[in-house]
Amino acid sequence: MRARARPSIRSNPNLGRRLDVAARASMPTIITIGLLLLLATPLGLPGQAQWQRATALCCIYFWSLFRPASMPPLSVFCIGVLADLLAYAPLGMSVLIWLIAHGLAMRWRRGLTRLGFVLVWFSFIAVATGAATLEWAMTSLLSFKFLPPRDALLEAGIAMGAYPILAVWLTRAHQTFANPDQA
Repeated sequence: MRARARPSIRSNPNLGRRLDVAARASMPTIITIGLLLLLATPLGLPGQAQWQRATALCCIYFWSLFRPASMPPLSVFCIGVLADLLAYAPLGMSVLIWLIAHGLAMRWRRGLTRLGFVLVWFSFIAVATGAATLEWAMTSLLSFKFLPPRDALLEAGIAMGAYPILAVWLTRAHQTFANPDQA
C-alpha cells in the first residue's frame, strides 16, 4: 500500500527575500562586469587590455563551472559585447571566444568539479591558451596581416597566473554573498 503524501505548508517568500535571492544569483555577472569596468579605467597597468580580457575569461570559466545557473550564455554574450565595446575590438570577437569557453566549461563541468583544483587549473590553462590563440588568429585575419603573437602570449600568461588568485576570491564569494541558497 502506498503512503499518501501529506500536504505541506509552503511559506510565500516576501519581496525582500525574492530580491535577495535575485541579487545573489546575479552576483557572478555583476562581479565580472565590475572587474571589466575597473580594468577599463586608465590605471596605467602594463598590458592592461590583456588584463581585462584575461580577468573576464577567468571569471566566466569559474562561474560556468561552479555556478552555471548564475552565468547563463546570455550573460556571457552581454559581457562579451561590453568587453568589445570597451576595448574597441571587433564586435563579437569576445562573445564568440567566451561563449566557446563557457560551453567547454559547461561540458566538462560534471567531471571537473569533482576533481582537485590543480586539474581544474590545468583545464583552464588549456582553455586560456586556446582562447588567446583564437583571438590572435581572428585579429590577424581581420587585419589582413600576420600580427606578432606577443599580445596573445601575454594574455594567456596573465590568465594562467591570475586564475588561482581570482579562484580563491571567487570561491569565497561563491560560498558567502553570491550564494542564493543563503538568502
